Amino acid sequence: MPQDKFDLVIAANRLPVDRVREGNRSVWRRSPGGLVTAMESVMSGRDGAWIGWSGVPGKAPAPFEQDDMWLHPIALSADEITDYYEGFSNGSLWPLYHDVIVPPTFRRRWQAAYEKVNRRFAEVAAELAAENATVWIHDYQLQLMPRYLRELRPDVRIGWFNHIPFPPVELFMQLPARDTLLHGLLGADFLGFQRRTDAQNFLRACRQLLGDDDVEVRADLVQTADGQVCRAAAVPISIDSRGMARLAATPAVRARAREIREQLGNPEKLLLGVDRLDYTKGIRHRLKSLEEMYREGTLDGARTKFIQVATPSRERLQAYQHIKSEVEQTVGRINGEHSSFGAPAVTYLHRSFPREEMAALFVAADVMLVTPLRDGMNLVAKEYVAAHDDTGALVLSEFTGAANELKQAYLCNPHDIARTKRTITRALEAPAEERRRRMRALHRQVLRHDVQRWAERFLSNLAVAPRQP
Repeated sequence: MPQDKFDLVIAANRLPVDRVREGNRSVWRRSPGGLVTAMESVMSGRDGAWIGWSGVPGKAPAPFEQDDMWLHPIALSADEITDYYEGFSNGSLWPLYHDVIVPPTFRRRWQAAYEKVNRRFAEVAAELAAENATVWIHDYQLQLMPRYLRELRPDVRIGWFNHIPFPPVELFMQLPARDTLLHGLLGADFLGFQRRTDAQNFLRACRQLLGDDDVEVRADLVQTADGQVCRAAAVPISIDSRGMARLAATPAVRARAREIREQLGNPEKLLLGVDRLDYTKGIRHRLKSLEEMYREGTLDGARTKFIQVATPSRERLQAYQHIKSEVEQTVGRINGEHSSFGAPAVTYLHRSFPREEMAALFVAADVMLVTPLRDGMNLVAKEYVAAHDDTGALVLSEFTGAANELKQAYLCNPHDIARTKRTITRALEAPAEERRRRMRALHRQVLRHDVQRWAERFLSNLAVAPRQP
């Protein structure tokens, strides 16, 4: 019989599992994605519960145990999915927090749904949390939850971690609900961000936009009018790097990597991109760079192949339908102009893959292209590095949080197509010793700063966060 109260409660928009069909039965299977990958090892062996939406509209399934975690589904109606998730979270917040790559849309109905769902999450967390428990809230979909939970359970320690960038105040102030959101976050004891710049952006927003609310900002602390003290700092996320390194070294993964290259005709060089199909990931810019390189003859479609894995994402939204169409058209054009019969220059895979297959793709690739226009961290870059100890090369966008840590990567500005092309060429043509030196340094960095260290840093910061001045 499961227990009623937990000392650690994780709250995220989604549960770490998806409902899938296996033959004639429906089962829960681990979800893909950076948050689930990062938190899997954190929750392992802990006495904790995870609350989140199951992915299906309507009545929530009954709570259940999976992989030694107690999972408590949250109900979302079809209208709430439209307004809270697709609307406010991904139509208003997501583009605003990613440099307004596409314009955000603001609707009062969306904001009302966001408030309602955040309160529901807080109510469930308040029920599950033991006395003086720790509640760790994740990401931009739940920015009001800390304040609502604080009102219900002043005894618990509340932490919140932002997996995406936090925008400069000049962008954030466009948000009609800006004051409400800031006060929602200030219900937490500790706020963790991917980069120091993100934490500073939040503190500046509090200083500039909440000045009339008796909010005082001192260094990295914010004190509200009711005496609550909240600290904001950078705690960059990572991966289970040793787990990925072990998986990549297994005979099965190594054999599958060789098979992948054989299926592509054993190219001299294999390039790889792995992303959610999202306009922030720079897939169109990447394909434009490669298309020009094939056209100019810098790359030969017979000798240099590119695999693009694009995991489906939010495909009901118009902006995502548009990028899907553009990517498919560009891939078709490249292959039509630069492929031989039965041997495409670009292999485009619009689906998700199990962890073993991803590891094999990482091992097979000579160069990994991680070129988002804006990204909070980008764990794929770290996974590729973990899978290589002295081979491979990483081309990495300057606009990722990972660029602050992976300084031995070949850094690029994906907006600058000409320079991106030169960076890719440099990574392909670099002497073997240079590539080994860079990759060894990157590998050591990723192994040293793994997901367990990230979790320990976050939780230790939360444990000592001051509640009173």
